[in-house]
Amino acid sequence: MTENEAPMFLHLRREPFEYGLLPLPHLMFTDGTATLKPVKEKFLQNSFTYVVNNNNNDNNAEGFLEGSRSLGRRVNTAGIAESLQLSEDHARVVLDTLASVLPDYGGPVDPLARASSDDVESVGADVDDLVLFLYIQTYKKLVPRTHKDAASVADVWPSTSAFDGFLATLSPLQLVRSGRRFMPSQADEEAHQLSYVQKHLPNILALLAEPSEDDNSETQVLSLERFEHLGLLLHVGERGTKDTSLSQAAPFFANSDPDMPAVPVPITQVLDWVLEHICAASEHPFEKVLGRENVSPTAGDVDFANFDSCTGSSRDQCGAFPNGPAQQMEVLHQKLTFVEGVNKASVVKQASDIQASSVKVLNCHDSMIYVLAPLNYATVNGCSDATIVLGAVGKAVRVEHCERVNVIVATMQASIANCRECIFFLGVNKRPIISGNNHNLQVAPYNTFYRDLEIHLAQVRVDPTINMWDKSLALGMVDPHDSLSHPAGSDGQAESASFLHPDRFLNFVIPKWFEVESPHQQTKQNPFILPKPYMAGQQQKSNALEDMRQCLRNSHLEDNKKQELAGAIHSHFKEWLYASGNIRQLYCLQNTELDSTGID
Repeated sequence: MTENEAPMFLHLRREPFEYGLLPLPHLMFTDGTATLKPVKEKFLQNSFTYVVNNNNNDNNAEGFLEGSRSLGRRVNTAGIAESLQLSEDHARVVLDTLASVLPDYGGPVDPLARASSDDVESVGADVDDLVLFLYIQTYKKLVPRTHKDAASVADVWPSTSAFDGFLATLSPLQLVRSGRRFMPSQADEEAHQLSYVQKHLPNILALLAEPSEDDNSETQVLSLERFEHLGLLLHVGERGTKDTSLSQAAPFFANSDPDMPAVPVPITQVLDWVLEHICAASEHPFEKVLGRENVSPTAGDVDFANFDSCTGSSRDQCGAFPNGPAQQMEVLHQKLTFVEGVNKASVVKQASDIQASSVKVLNCHDSMIYVLAPLNYATVNGCSDATIVLGAVGKAVRVEHCERVNVIVATMQASIANCRECIFFLGVNKRPIISGNNHNLQVAPYNTFYRDLEIHLAQVRVDPTINMWDKSLALGMVDPHDSLSHPAGSDGQAESASFLHPDRFLNFVIPKWFEVESPHQQTKQNPFILPKPYMAGQQQKSNALEDMRQCLRNSHLEDNKKQELAGAIHSHFKEWLYASGNIRQLYCLQNTELDSTGID
């Protein structure tokens, strides 16, 4: 590389490891390529050809050529089920999950990455993508650091908790006090993912190699087309440039004639080049840290810096963007934003505040979190006694290790694991997946809206006419990828979620204090149609309220009695605000409004 030449990085994609691992024992091929090669042959026997008409498809945006083209070697739910001996439900979960983690940027984009929930079946998965997806199911998540005095902690929090393994000894409320001292940091996880790919890269390349009479790596070669499938795990990042395809970055394919098939190259040459340039997802010279307040750094967390921007006593108790609450931090690096450690506060993030395509809400307690932005991915982990409103999430949402949390989200796919006493208000295009050791979960239809919701839904391709909130699928209780999985658990099915009773269903109103004039048409109501029982329940509540108002109007009370009645109503409402803790949210949001307008 010359002095003026831009350095090139092969960043590991974190999404397959964070959103693509399924707790299905039939997907664990621990013997590397020995079993997966025959499985690949079965996929090819059950494959079909899919014709892409780019002139009539929004896939024509970027990474696609004009006109029609045929894509062979594809397999749908039936082919996956037959090849892997899975049920149709589990095979569809495999197909949907692969679709959620395929990249939709940086070179040739597979049509499955942008397929709607209705089109996934007809598009199918490319056999090579599917084989790589199955290979990484052997990945094991990083083991948490051990508590120094686990015995005394166990006396405080009994091991029979629904929080298994490490979380059996620390409740979510204790986690906020201990901070990040025991859980692996984002940098730890990404380093672990990098180590896994570096170790298994020879096998991965062997699975992608052109068919040969022997398995000798010295003679195996890789074509340009199959080399591009490494895009499931890697993407190219260059200083000052946008994402480019892998083949454009690789010197052995960079100058290939588009009208002539590229000459395959030895996989040993590919292996050397990838290992020379590969780095973790966040290992980049332009990582930008915007704030991490009152959170102590830990080992493996050196990519974060400390800032203390809390300037007043009121901010010690509550706050929101732009400066954030006392324990909030936001990190923008490689398209990832954190909202972490928020305690007894309200936080509001809108599209203009977030420059990332993924958000992680971690260890937030007794708080209100609003992330009203279009996203690709979102994670909620280790939260308790909180309400978390996520905007439109086009790829996947994962909620795990939470208790007494209400999550409101419109998304393509939702996964829930190891939670208890949580309620999920979902607008979801694919069947929600429930796994792990759960207790007393409830699901309900989506129940809110905000000004730009429909615009955000369109941006991330979430269809509000499709809502599968009531069709959740329970998978295994023990996650073979997660060290936090309960050691005494069985291979039985996870406890599923019940439906929230229509009498308990309420519309959630998002404060409009932060709205500004917009040239776009504003969302005026919930774009997801409520099922009839919930709609009838809403109408019944509305009628009861109107009857009460009419009764008060017709009571013909004297003026002093009207004042007494108004005082009594206000007094009871104030008592409810304090008893429920909602009074703090009003103060927090009021302070935020004053901050955003520059009023002291």
